[in-house]
Amino acid sequence: MPEAEPQKPRSTTRDTETQELGLLAKLVLAALIVLTLAGLLLYGITVEAIQRLWHDLVQRPDAPMRFRFVLQPVMAAIVAIRDGLKDVRAGREPYFWRALGVTRLREGLNATARIILLGIVMDAMYQMIVLGRFYPGEAVIIALVLAFVPYLLLRGPAARIARRLHAASAPRMS
Repeated sequence: MPEAEPQKPRSTTRDTETQELGLLAKLVLAALIVLTLAGLLLYGITVEAIQRLWHDLVQRPDAPMRFRFVLQPVMAAIVAIRDGLKDVRAGREPYFWRALGVTRLREGLNATARIILLGIVMDAMYQMIVLGRFYPGEAVIIALVLAFVPYLLLRGPAARIARRLHAASAPRMS
């Protein structure tokens, strides 16, 4: 009777090397590109546009709907911590150093797509209510700064802390 080949253990975590962009992430990426192009075509890159952007960005934390300056980074932090813990369980390298690769950026965009979309919608509402106009480039910048940047900055440290805590709590055999 021929011997059966040993079964390879199945990984329960999703392999990030083959992960594709989800539908929502693709839609968000398309919206970011369209809004950026619209902002460039409508307002261009001028000193006046940059001054307006800076002025609006500095005033926004004190303006109506300021809760989004807390809400979006907190949501991004929660997702980053969750994904950092997944990285530790899967034995993957810290995220930030590998995020410059397209495959890890895909993973980050999939994780933060809802938060980025929420940021664009909230900023569009703010602009229409407070400014009376819509500046698409500013909406993109705000959404990325409040949603993707915190995720990018927090996922790696969350994984490192979890890895150290896990190593410290592991029973040692002598």
